[in-house]
Amino acid sequence: MNRTLLAAASSLLALSFTAAGAATAQTAASTPAAAPQSEAARQLHALFKQSDEDNLRRNPIGALFRGDMRYADRLGDYLTDEYFAAEKAAAEAELAALAGIDRAQLGETDRIAYDVFKFSRESDLEGFAPEIMALTVVRPINHFSGFHTFYPTFASGEGAAPFKTVEDYENNLKRHKEFVTLIDRAIGRFREGLASGVVETKLTTQNVIDQLDLQLAQKPEESPYYAPALAFPEDFSDADKARFSAAYLAAVRDEIYPAYARLRDFLKTDYLPRAREGVGLVHMKGGERLYDYLIEGTTTLPLKAGEVHELGLSEVARIKAGMEAIRQEVGFDGTLPEFFEHLRTDAQFKAASRDALRDGYYAIGKKVDARIGEQFSTIPESPLEIRAVEPFREKTAAGGSYQSGTPDGSRPGIFYYNAYDLPSRTTYGMETLYLHEGAPGHHFQISLAQENEALPAFMRFGGNTAYVEGWALYAETLGEELGLFTDPYQRFGHLDDEMLRAMRLVVDTGIHSKGWTRDQAIDYMLANSGMSRTDATAEVERYIAIPSQALAYKIGALTIQRLRAKAEAALGDRFDPREFHAQVLMTGSLPMAVLEKKIDDWIAAKKA
Repeated sequence: MNRTLLAAASSLLALSFTAAGAATAQTAASTPAAAPQSEAARQLHALFKQSDEDNLRRNPIGALFRGDMRYADRLGDYLTDEYFAAEKAAAEAELAALAGIDRAQLGETDRIAYDVFKFSRESDLEGFAPEIMALTVVRPINHFSGFHTFYPTFASGEGAAPFKTVEDYENNLKRHKEFVTLIDRAIGRFREGLASGVVETKLTTQNVIDQLDLQLAQKPEESPYYAPALAFPEDFSDADKARFSAAYLAAVRDEIYPAYARLRDFLKTDYLPRAREGVGLVHMKGGERLYDYLIEGTTTLPLKAGEVHELGLSEVARIKAGMEAIRQEVGFDGTLPEFFEHLRTDAQFKAASRDALRDGYYAIGKKVDARIGEQFSTIPESPLEIRAVEPFREKTAAGGSYQSGTPDGSRPGIFYYNAYDLPSRTTYGMETLYLHEGAPGHHFQISLAQENEALPAFMRFGGNTAYVEGWALYAETLGEELGLFTDPYQRFGHLDDEMLRAMRLVVDTGIHSKGWTRDQAIDYMLANSGMSRTDATAEVERYIAIPSQALAYKIGALTIQRLRAKAEAALGDRFDPREFHAQVLMTGSLPMAVLEKKIDDWIAAKKA
């Protein structure tokens, strides 16, 4: 499957695949609303509209995440040959139509949209090349990317799917049937991989088995799938409540759990013994070719594994020097590795309870809210909610994550923090985690894009990892301007998180290009940061599961930081961070080359 589908399968954006501003989204998008449209612009907008409509029909879950309920009774035909053929045909037809539009006749924002659409559809089309499909479609699930991890929350009443009407409850039951079919399709694709010799790792396969065992161990009445039957809307009749209670229990007991058991038993009995020992793509048939493709797609730049590895090593060295300076500042008498161990183990850096961890994030959010208008001229209308990761997925979930809200603000964006194995959760990185996953990181980037009705839908709701994660990592650098990082340990936490992203360049390429083992990668991360072993293990197993995704953070952030430095040098006293941030954010997610061209044009216009 292509990169778009890989992202959709894990989060269905998700990237995934998100109170005080004055400028409107349309103004920041830079094209006046009253400007007359050229024929080329009308053709372009018609293409975008038709492309979006067609895409929502093929990918109904994407529509539901946007609050569009037209296809809410469907999950989609994922993993079928017909689905892939339709996606490929759509990309080819839309690129042909785009080629017939005269770009020179377009306005500034429309030219950006043209370039982003072209890049996106060409990238999608690359993913449908037979040699790539043969390496991806037959590995439909791992512990980090799979419907089995996404769907429980989605269907629980706590995710994107609404549970307000009788029709909502009926639609959920219909989606359950497609989910069961999807699980069985995944088994079929895994069998194709066994036949072709393209298989997942033993590690990721065992993790999936463990995830399925964990869900199957819950009584049907305690399953997330049954949760909507415990929270009916007040206006439901007693008859509807009784009917849905019985139907939801039967769906869990007689449909979903048996499908989980079929997948688990197949993986344990047939697949695991034939899965590969080597965790990197370098050990998989065709893996080196796939990794090259994934790097370029993830970073939106023509980079190779070797140069990314070397960049990572240089960044690790730079950040380590900053860590040494803080170690000396706080007067710790010991080596940097000993300082790491001190931070990992000392009680002062542990949350006293899950509630204390939650309250700490609430306090950080209030500090950011008080200063955010100094850096941003437009604030998302969608509220941001702080919530703990659910118990059924917290063991293998990241330390923090973000789920986008709806464009109209009816469903908030959610910053998830992970409280699993609480003694391993250190507090000195909390400010940085909130800046990245919450505000002004993913929440601002995703919300401002999807709330901006001046943009075509693919720019409002789409995205590439280098931009999305690059922005979130860049947002971490704004801590001081937003009233954070007043404590040296929180500044160390910022460096520690920056170190994480730099180490990812080293470790991801080490695993998938140089043949590093899981333990070798974990040891490298522990030696160069204050991470706990629990966090380092989860990170490494994530890189194993989704190769190249972790490279995008640092590559994207370094690009945005370089563009800001260029703008500051060129504009001097005329540089305003609010204007710069509007230029970066208010036209949605851009490939790095398109973003650089936009910033260069803005600098030239400001200097004129």
